[in-house]
Amino acid sequence: MKYKGIYFNLFSLFLKKPMIKKFGKDKTKESLQKGRILYREMLESTEDVGEKNPMAHNIYSAYVFLAVCRAGNFSVEDFREVIAAFMDNRIIRKAMSSIDFNKETDMKKFAERMHKAEEWAEAHPEYQDKTWDFHFDEKRHKDGFYYHFTRCPLEKFARENGYLDLLPLCCDIDHITVERNKGVLHREQTLATGGTICDYWFVGNQTKNPR
Repeated sequence: MKYKGIYFNLFSLFLKKPMIKKFGKDKTKESLQKGRILYREMLESTEDVGEKNPMAHNIYSAYVFLAVCRAGNFSVEDFREVIAAFMDNRIIRKAMSSIDFNKETDMKKFAERMHKAEEWAEAHPEYQDKTWDFHFDEKRHKDGFYYHFTRCPLEKFARENGYLDLLPLCCDIDHITVERNKGVLHREQTLATGGTICDYWFVGNQTKNPR
């Protein structure tokens, strides 16, 4: 994939403070410097999923966390704390909290966004076997919105390049992001943990006994 430094530049600004608190200034500086180099290497060795693919930002974002964690040789447990603090930053929280999963109109907008991502893949067959494959099932649940993947470029790269142990960090972010948008992500399995799919069932956090 084409290297884009803007993601690393932006994310590292908000990672720096919690990393210094957790690991100290010298280790943070070293890890971010090495992480930047590793980030480029990771992208350049990743299959292109299409520069205008609406899902491409997931790769550019997730690789920042994977690269810095690996560059610093941090444990998943320790870096989970850093990511949690990163996600709690006031600016990050505001940027993430764009919808309310309790509102039917917002849930519909989110569903439409996911369907558009699928439509993009179908309109670009040269990337169809490289990007995420959407499987929607509107009858599976009465509440919320459901889909699953059987193919994830993040999981493929992680499995083939020795990052699989770190990939749960990115799966954690899915739950935090949904929580920020007043929702709950119900999930039975992920490809990262050896499942056959990554399933996503979104419901509002005010939904009692979701079905």
